[in-house]
Amino acid sequence: MSLKWGMPTTVDAKTESYNYPECPMERLHESFEIGGVTAANRLLLAPLAGIGNWFVRLQAKRYGAGLTVSEMVSSHGLAYGDKRTRTEFLRLHPDEGPTSIQLFGADPAIMREAAAIVAESGASIIDLNMGCPVKKVCRTGAGSAMLRDPDTAVAVAAAAREGGGLPVTVKLRPGNKPGEREGVELAHRLVTEAGVSGIAFHPRHASQQHKGLPDYELAREVVESLPVPVILSGGMIGPKKVRRVFEETGAAAIMLARGSLGNPWMFERVLGTRGFEDLPTPAEVADELNWVIDRAAEHYEDNRAARYLRKFYPWYLERLKQYDGEQFTRACLNEINQALQQTDTLDQARTVLASVAVPVGA
Repeated sequence: MSLKWGMPTTVDAKTESYNYPECPMERLHESFEIGGVTAANRLLLAPLAGIGNWFVRLQAKRYGAGLTVSEMVSSHGLAYGDKRTRTEFLRLHPDEGPTSIQLFGADPAIMREAAAIVAESGASIIDLNMGCPVKKVCRTGAGSAMLRDPDTAVAVAAAAREGGGLPVTVKLRPGNKPGEREGVELAHRLVTEAGVSGIAFHPRHASQQHKGLPDYELAREVVESLPVPVILSGGMIGPKKVRRVFEETGAAAIMLARGSLGNPWMFERVLGTRGFEDLPTPAEVADELNWVIDRAAEHYEDNRAARYLRKFYPWYLERLKQYDGEQFTRACLNEINQALQQTDTLDQARTVLASVAVPVGA
């Protein structure tokens, strides 16, 4: 069966509804194991660099994620005792598990030590990032740079498994440039030589960043050729497309990444606990963002939390564009965002949000 991927022929901007065929939901709700760790279902939260802290993971769990992965954490920062790395990046909430902590680094000895620290934190799985295309990561020899140094990649994965005693997964891309398959070849070596328990596969090449069509046909080849769970991420916007990719590639699970930013309702829509067309109301958006503000207050001191959340606000306001011309005009949403961007305290942000839950002019 050949997969015919590309843009759908019709898209409804308000409902994010695509003309993809319906796919069965049963397998999405099944539990599965990664190295003996059980995920409650097959819809996971992907690692989101600079974003996926404990309360973002907890939020995904609240809305149905079967397992969550942390933001990218420096193995060197952990091994060298950096206070922020150890306290902020390894903070786990008792209700969020199972949780995978994603590490990056190119030194096997350092990775072994970092993995032991992660195990002590209470994490269930260690995920290694060998696919990040960001230059400052690749310059250290980590991320997608490891695709060009498979021997070191295998040694790093083996060290993580030995040092932490936890199941290890590795996030990969097919290669650094279109046409390359180093990542596919490395995936097999990581399983057979390093003993990793799963592969997270983003079927775009590193040079594509997050643009261009993912090669889901290649993803299916990886799924069929490996004896461990293969988890897919990348390019899945809208619940019907998520289901289609899941069904036709045969992946063990799907990870929601950027599509879940400010949009935890996507987990419910994919899983069918919320209707495909059932987008959040203004009151739901405001309530959820207030929940995020409260959690940020627990994580940071007030002024730092206020600054940190400025990148979150546009993601949530994006959910309200469906009400353009009904409750919220585009100009109104821009004004709300500008007001939120200028807040210096969380109380100021809460005051601004009080206007989001009611129609303009009410």
